[in-house]
Amino acid sequence: MKQEEILKRIMEGIERISPSPPDPPDVINAQSFIWKTKPNRFEIVKNNQAFNLDILVGIDNVKNLLLENTKQFTKGFSANNALLWGARGMGKSSLIKAVHSLFRSENLKLIEIRREDLSSLDVLIGIIRNINCQFIIFCDDLSFGDEEADYKSLKALLDGGLDSRPENILFYATSNRRHLIARDMIENESSTAIHASESVEEKVSLSDRFGLWLGFHKCSQEQYFEMVRAYSELAKLDIKEEVLINQAVEWQQTRGSRSGRVAWQFISDLAGKNGINLVKKLG
Repeated sequence: MKQEEILKRIMEGIERISPSPPDPPDVINAQSFIWKTKPNRFEIVKNNQAFNLDILVGIDNVKNLLLENTKQFTKGFSANNALLWGARGMGKSSLIKAVHSLFRSENLKLIEIRREDLSSLDVLIGIIRNINCQFIIFCDDLSFGDEEADYKSLKALLDGGLDSRPENILFYATSNRRHLIARDMIENESSTAIHASESVEEKVSLSDRFGLWLGFHKCSQEQYFEMVRAYSELAKLDIKEEVLINQAVEWQQTRGSRSGRVAWQFISDLAGKNGINLVKKLG
């Protein structure tokens, strides 16, 4: 076999092993994307539906703070990376999507990245940092186990330094944990690590690198009713308020909890029984 043919086959093999860089996101025709790996790529979110901010009740303070922070970012002013933490089902991820929807016309794009793909965060940033758009990179349900090291990729983004976060990128994350690392994992590492204090401090301090902490707490009974009323109005349900509230209480009792998610699930069920499609209502 000639040397040229051998070299050609070697080059073809290298190309198969090392795929070409992913195409940049189609920022002209889409507003929201999901960053996928294996191979690295942007997938357009075709049915990106978001609540109107007025529908998200019981979280007025955090809603206003995130809205103002995002507004500063879209105007080219200083803004903080944000960690939305706290009770399940209280609208953390819904709030991020709702706020983004308000600024779509101002060239603000939303890219969701899964926690398990954070190791590719530097690749993602390298692709979008020079695009003439502003981006919110969003990670839902962010937390780390004892053996996971992906938090270091996020720490590098939040830390700054010579290769600091580009001006056109913010990072928003949601978590049920305030410190992102489970307390029992922290204590276990503290008791077994050679340099325990340094190892624990590195993980715990990850949360401190978010400039904006927004806490979401369990809702009261009256806040739950307020959510039910708001969602019922959105669905345009023809039902007396007394009946609505009584059924909402029954639904809550079957779930053993109350939250914005529980209220939405109740109204979704009620709307379906009345021949109403809530997905179209949101659209």
